[in-house]
Amino acid sequence: MKAVAVRELKNRLSAYLREVAAGEVVLVTDRGRVVAELRRPSAETLQSPAEQALERLVAAGVLTIGLPQDPSSYRRTAVRITRSSQTLLDAERADR
Repeated sequence: MKAVAVRELKNRLSAYLREVAAGEVVLVTDRGRVVAELRRPSAETLQSPAEQALERLVAAGVLTIGLPQDPSSYRRTAVRITRSSQTLLDAERADR
């Protein structure tokens, strides 16, 4: 944990942000008194409010998350082809 004065933080902000990104906690002081703390965001902080609300609903058992957007997760249905695409195009264009 490091302590840094406001002026020093302003002068070397990029360097301190790199340290915070690496996991260091930086205490910001103003006239010798700690006024702020810089640290990496928690996983909860990185979530949007909508994601946080969904997570709370799932935890409460009110909501169940669906399957992912992966075609292999879903059952394939058989498609019966009754006419060729050319026949369908001809029928569509006949109305013009």
